[in-house]
Formats: sequence, structure tokens, C-alpha cells
Amino acid sequence: MQKSKIAVVGYGHVGQGVVDAVLESPDMELVGIVELPRIVESLKKKIKDVPVVSDVKELGHVDVAILAINSRAVPEVASIYLKMGINTVDAYDIHGEAILQLRASLDRLAREHGAVAVISAGWDPGTDSIIRTIMEVIAPKGITNVNFGPGMSMGHTVAVKSIPGVKDAISITVPKGMGLHKRIVYIELEEGYDFEKVSEAVKKDPYFISAETHVFRVENVSNLIDMGHSVYIERKGVSGKTHNQKMEYTMSIVNPAATGQVMVAAARASLKQKPGCYTLLEIPPIDFLYGDIENLLCRLV
Repeated sequence: MQKSKIAVVGYGHVGQGVVDAVLESPDMELVGIVELPRIVESLKKKIKDVPVVSDVKELGHVDVAILAINSRAVPEVASIYLKMGINTVDAYDIHGEAILQLRASLDRLAREHGAVAVISAGWDPGTDSIIRTIMEVIAPKGITNVNFGPGMSMGHTVAVKSIPGVKDAISITVPKGMGLHKRIVYIELEEGYDFEKVSEAVKKDPYFISAETHVFRVENVSNLIDMGHSVYIERKGVSGKTHNQKMEYTMSIVNPAATGQVMVAAARASLKQKPGCYTLLEIPPIDFLYGDIENLLCRLV
């Protein structure tokens, strides 16, 4: 069996989850990690058996680049790889119109260069999107509520860390019920910055502006970190003319590991699609799985 060659771009918490998942995938080969030039040398000292580079061209042939990076960097970075004819997978997590805009721009590039982009391939958006879709298949009319946490949000945490004056941070999502949430943010402050001004900048950030947000200053964020997260999705709706159809989905996970695993599954699926850009909803579910199709059908159908 010829293994697909995978490069992991970014080696933060999610990047480490991706690497672990690739190494456990029998149909994949980890050809290297791509990081920022200022990080490469220090990372090489920690990782001895995997090439660490600042330019993917140093790794030779790459089938898929899995982008374990800040969502706001995805449009630019994905474009670079697609122009090289390399498939990309990301976990872009800015819901709504932003996903449609990203899909449109990457779709054009992917088609031009004979590549595939799979976007928003985490667990939400991502696999939770599939669950919401299945619920609507069963009950087309009704209301779906998605309740996250309590747990650490990777995207929100990264967003806080990018704000000037923040030395380190963690953002906790707390469910209020009926799909409503509040954000509890803990920050270590850089010397010379005013906490109230930094706190206000956090609350005005697009990741936080639409939710109740509380910001607290702490001396040591690392003492607070627990990467566990969870989701509870509920739908109450109508099948045909029958009301009160209820369904639930729950999941409790280690966030980076789950995100990394979904991205690796999406990388596998990307190699089975025609050039273009896809969300998880547009890909046959069986394409995400490793194994013989008939055995999968026999076991899962």
C-alpha cells in the first residue's frame, strides 16, 4: 500500500494532536512539520525523528498539508499550499458568512491548481455540523440547540493570545442552556499594559463580541489549563406531521486530540475528491475512514 505523505503546519496543541493521529494511521506517512523560522531550531531539539522545516519545499513530495494554525491565518496560508498543488485541511472555526467566503476563494484556487481544500474540519464546525444535519434529516422542522462546555476553547484562546498586552491566556466556554454561552477568560498581563484596556479589547474581539464575556487577571495561566471540552446538541422538531421528535448528542473530549483526529480523517478524504474546496458536509462520510469499502459497509450500514 502506498502511503499518503502528510505535512503538519504548526506544532501547537492541535498540531501535536494531528501528529499523533497521523502516526497512528496505517495509510499515512508523516514527512515533516512546518513551523515559523524563529521556532524551527528549538523545535528540532525536542523532536528528533521527524524533520522540522520552515519551508514545505524542503520535505520533497507532499500530498496533504494539515494546517494546525490560527483560523485567521488560514486564508493566506492555505492559498500558498494550494498554489503548489498540495491539498490542504484546516480547522477554520469562524462560523457563518466567513466560512462561505473562505470556501469560495479557496475553491477557485484549488480548481486552478488541481488540488483539494477541506475547510472547517474540526469538531465544531466539522463533525458537529454533520450531527446537526442528520438531526434535520430526521426532523426537518424544529429547533437545534448546541451547548458547548464547560471547557477550554482553542480558537477563543488563540484569539485572546493575539491581543497586545496578553502574555498568556485561556478562554473557557460555559453553557447557559438553549444554545447560549458565556466566556470566562483568564489572562497573564504583559508588563506595562493596563488590564482594563486589555480586557475591553478582548470583549470587542469578533470571537467574543456577541457573547457574555468575563475577563480575569491571574499570575499563572498554566496552572488553570485543562484541555477537556464537551458538547451537547439537542433538537426538538417535526417528522412529517408528527411533533415532539426529540434527539440528543453528547461528547466529552480532549480538544486538541479530537480536532487533530478529524483533520487527519479529512486529509484522507481530500485524496478521494475532485479539485475544489469542501466542507465536511459535502464529502461522503465513508471517505473519512481507513479500510476496504465493502468491509466498512458491511460493518456500518
